[in-house]
Amino acid sequence: MDASAPIRTRVLTVATALLLGLTAAPAPAAENSTGGAAGPGAAPVSLPTAEEQRLDRAVPREVLRRSGFDAVAPSFARALDGADGCREAQRVVARHGARLWERAVDRVQGRGPSGGDLSRDDDRPLYWARLAMVRELRTWEPAAGLTADRRARLLDLLETVSRGQDSIRFADRSDSDDRPDDRRGEGGRERPLRVLVTGFDPFTLDRDVRISNPSGAAALALDGTVIQTERGPARVEAAVFPVRWQDFADGEVERALRPHLGRVDLLTTVSQGRPGRFDVERTNGAWRGGFPDNENVGRTGKVPVAGAAGPEWTSSTLPYAAIVAAETGRFPVRDNTSVTEVPAGGTAPVDRADGPTPGSSARAGGGGNYLSNEIAYRATLLRDRFGPAGLPVGHLHTPVLAFGAGNTDPATGTVSDPEFLRNRADIVHQVRAVLAVAVAAR
Repeated sequence: MDASAPIRTRVLTVATALLLGLTAAPAPAAENSTGGAAGPGAAPVSLPTAEEQRLDRAVPREVLRRSGFDAVAPSFARALDGADGCREAQRVVARHGARLWERAVDRVQGRGPSGGDLSRDDDRPLYWARLAMVRELRTWEPAAGLTADRRARLLDLLETVSRGQDSIRFADRSDSDDRPDDRRGEGGRERPLRVLVTGFDPFTLDRDVRISNPSGAAALALDGTVIQTERGPARVEAAVFPVRWQDFADGEVERALRPHLGRVDLLTTVSQGRPGRFDVERTNGAWRGGFPDNENVGRTGKVPVAGAAGPEWTSSTLPYAAIVAAETGRFPVRDNTSVTEVPAGGTAPVDRADGPTPGSSARAGGGGNYLSNEIAYRATLLRDRFGPAGLPVGHLHTPVLAFGAGNTDPATGTVSDPEFLRNRADIVHQVRAVLAVAVAAR
C-alpha cells in the first residue's frame, strides 16, 4: 500500500473475555454528536464517520445490491433492536459480524448462492456491508441507553469478528502440537504447514469509490484453504485490516497476530502497491508519512508501538531470492531493497537503492511510509521481540488493480469490466503461487 502510488465456513467461539473485557476504542478525534433523545445515562450518538458517509454514494449501493449484501445491515439492525440488554447486544454483534466474514469467504470461494451478478471474487461487498453495520451500531439507541464506553466496545468487537481476526484456527484433530518446529500430530502424522496472511480494505475511495483491494480479495480467497507445496500441504488462515492510522496505534495488529507467532510456519502481510509488478519488501521503516487514511486523517512521525521504542528499521525474513526466481504468474516479482533515510548526522531525507546505512533514521521503507509499511514493521517487530527465531515474516506488495481501458473515469465508469476481473483473478492466483514458493523455500 504505497501512498505515492496507491497501490470454510467455521464455528465462531467468542470468549467471555472478548465479549466483556475488550479495550475500549478511543473516539475519533473529529467526532461530533447529535442532540437526539437517548436513554438514561446514555451518551449522545455520534455522527457517521467519513468512511460511513461514502455508503450513500451510488457505487457502494450498487455493489451491495448486486452481491446480495444489501440485506446484511438491515438484518443486523433488526437483531439489535430486539436485543434485551447489553449482553444480548454483544451476542448479536458477535454473531452477525462473524456471519458477515464467513459469508464473504464463502462467496469468494464459490460456496452458497452468489446473491447477485457481481463477480464472486469481489472483496468490496465485505467492506461496504461492514461499514453499513458499523453505522447501524454507531447510531443505535436502545431504550435503556448506551454509554460511550459500551458502544466503543461493541464497535471494536464488530470490527474484530467481521475481519476474521479472531477466527484464525490452525489446530485440528490431527494437530496436537502448536510448535512450528514439530510437525508431528496424533499418531505421528505430519501436520500441514501453517501460513498466516493479512490483507487490507479498499482505500483512496474519494479518488475513486469503485476501488477494490486485491490484497483483501486474496485474503478472502485463501482463508481456510490448503496450498500444495513442494514441502507438502500448507493451510492458510487470513484476516483483513482497516486503512486507519488510529487502529494501528491502538494495537490492532499486535492483538491479532501475536497469539499465532509460535504456531505458524510463515507470516506475510499483503497490500496493493505499484502498477504492473509484485514487490517483496526487504526493509520496513519506523515512520508514518502522513498520507490520509480512509477517515481522511493523516499521521506523521515515528510509528507508535507499545513498550520500548522500536528500532528505525526491521527486515523481511521471507525467502525473497527464491520468490523472485520462481515463475509464479504474469506479473514480474521484484526484490525491493530501496528505502528513504536521514543519514546519521544528516538532516535531509536521502533515497537509497540498497537499504539503510548504519545509524540512519527511517523516512520510508521499501513499501513506503503508509499503512502497508507499518503493518510490515509491526509484524516483523513482533517476530524480533517474541520469536520464534527464524520465522519467515515479511511483506508482499501486489500490482495495482486497474480498470480496463475506457473504464478509468470514476465519474462515468462501471464498477467492473473484463480487464479488471482478469487482473484481480491473476493477482490472487499469483499471491497463492508466491506463498507456495515461500513455504517450500523456508
